[in-house]
This record gives sequence, C-alpha cells and structure tokens, in this order.
Amino acid sequence: MSREAAMDPVAVPPGLAAAVAGGRWFRDTVGESGCAVFRLAGDAGDDLYLKAGRGAQLDDLVDEMVRLRWLAGRLPVPQLHAFLIEDGAGWLLTGRIPGRTAYQILEAAPEQAPALAESLGKFLRRLHDLPAARCPFNADHRLRLAAAKDRLDAGLVAEDEFDEARQGMSAQAVWDEMLAALPPAFDRVVTHGDFSLDNLFVEGGAVSGCIDLGRVGIADPWQDLAILWHSLAEFGEEAPRRMLAAYGTALDPAQLDFHLRLDEFF
Repeated sequence: MSREAAMDPVAVPPGLAAAVAGGRWFRDTVGESGCAVFRLAGDAGDDLYLKAGRGAQLDDLVDEMVRLRWLAGRLPVPQLHAFLIEDGAGWLLTGRIPGRTAYQILEAAPEQAPALAESLGKFLRRLHDLPAARCPFNADHRLRLAAAKDRLDAGLVAEDEFDEARQGMSAQAVWDEMLAALPPAFDRVVTHGDFSLDNLFVEGGAVSGCIDLGRVGIADPWQDLAILWHSLAEFGEEAPRRMLAAYGTALDPAQLDFHLRLDEFF
C-alpha cells in the first residue's frame, strides 16, 4: 500500500502561506490520528509536515504542540515551526527528522529486524530515563481505562480491527478479560504513548528521532514496550527479544497482555 499520495496544495491560513509556499504536497494515507497529515517536499530535502484538524482533532493538535515544546532539547523530535488556530481549526507545522521510519526499513529489509530492534530498545530506554518528576503530562492506565470505557459505551471500538489473538471477540469481552487480569502494580516513567515502527526514524542504524507525540505522558513503561514488542513480532521472534535485552528488562506477560488489550480500544 502506498503510504502517501501526491495532491494539489491545500488552502491554509494567511499566517502559514509563506511558510508552505513552493512545497510539493503529499497526503499521508497511513496515520490514524484523525488529523489530516501532509508532507510538503522541498527541493533541498527540507521537507515540512503539516497537520490540520478541528473538534477533537484540534484538541489532539494542542496536545502535540505543547509536548513538542516540552520535549525540545530533551529528545530528538521535530522542530516546531508554527501553530495556528483559525475558524475553529488548528494547524501544526513541523520540520522533518532525518532518515526513514523503522517500518520502511524493515519492510524493505526484514532481515535487519534483530539489529534494528536493539537500537529501538536503547532509544526507548533513553525516553523512559527522562526525569518523570519534571514531566507535566499524565497518560497512566487509569486515565486510559476511563477513555477506553467511554469509547466502549459509545460503541466506538472497531472490533473488526482487533489483533489476530482477539479476532471474533466483542469489545465487551476484551474489556472484561482485561480488567480480570489487571496487573497488581504499575511503574511511572515518561512514555511516548504510541511507540510504533511508523513513529520512529532511523539513520545509519541509530534512531534519529520520533514523531506523533500527542500522547506523551507519565505511564507504565509497558505502555510503550508492548506496542514496540508487538510491532517487532511481525518480523520474527528474535527481534522482540533483542529489543527487551537492549532496553534492559525481561518480558512481563501480564503487563504485555494488559497494554495490548487496552490498545484495542483506541
């Protein structure tokens, strides 16, 4: 599947017109944030990325903007060029991170998964070692459980998109099993919230940065470890093991299962 499509330029607020002038426009076809995501390709490789949304998506853009500001200087993240709200819509303009996404690399060369998994694990440890006491954002399991319950009650959970292990189950059944197996304790670290292969950029074998930061906040480390473990498992059994070893932890089946189930609701 093509991950983006060429398109004509989009009308933007006057305050952004000069910043996006001359770029060749591409629409992202993969992201699931709900926002419209565009790549503006420059002739010198100085691509820009523009996200636009309104309503709940505007809230998501505000979340990402403030987290970009907090993470700048602490972790390699996109440069924030502009943020505007006009007529009820938000516009977030950022720079590019060098390299390709981890998914693009592994899609082309899956045999690189074990080695790349080590780099991803080390980068995740770097993120989780940020001082949690200084992070102003909360993303813990209690907050996510409340949001998941709201989506369950509203009938918004896409049961046909469940992972293979839960295909054919109802959202209510997944919810009941998840609560029945709730881990006894949770740690608190700075987490990404969607630490998947599409959100990690790699250059020269090392992680050059991460994107889609609207869910950054304090949560259990397995919020990120579970998503990365599951993403890497697509490329064989060794890659997830190498990732955990590089990160410096052992597999925790209870936390893995809980967070993978919880992720089904979003």
